[in-house]
Amino acid sequence: MTNHIVLFEPLMPANTGNIARTCAGTETVLDLIEPLGFQLDNKKMKRAGLDYWDKVEIHKHDDLKAFLETLGPNDEMYLISKFSSKSYTDVDYTDENKNYYFVFGKETTGLPETFMREYYDRNLRIPMSNHIRAYNLSNSAAMVIMEALRQQGFPHLEKSHHYENDKLKDDYNRHERYERNLGDE
Repeated sequence: MTNHIVLFEPLMPANTGNIARTCAGTETVLDLIEPLGFQLDNKKMKRAGLDYWDKVEIHKHDDLKAFLETLGPNDEMYLISKFSSKSYTDVDYTDENKNYYFVFGKETTGLPETFMREYYDRNLRIPMSNHIRAYNLSNSAAMVIMEALRQQGFPHLEKSHHYENDKLKDDYNRHERYERNLGDE
């Protein structure tokens, strides 16, 4: 099972850089559908991705058709859109025999309407109020991939890490830490 974040014609280098960093931290493949609104060596994108670029598996596709041609019979593709009525949390992402692709549209116009209609049953929404047009693209990608990984049991990811200079180091071995009533504080 492999998870993919797919960006359709992304325009803002900082968003793509942030998403690349999320991909590095979650062992998620990043698929980029061209044309891109920036060069991959853009300073803002590199800064947003920090020094993690060598940890990200990136697949570039010439266009949407070329991307779709790479999908196999065991691949599940979901389009993330504010126009859907089905929540991204209502889908089961745990089949180990499948690869999961989460497709996000460009920041200004989203995904093409004809594409969304063709895959109508694959459209998912992140719940939000009517006070905004949409969430930030990199935040949206993080929300969706973390839900998929949560359902999958966070495969290959550390659920806990202890640093030599950890701020909570003295608390790690205190049994009573886990039994105290936080409402008493």
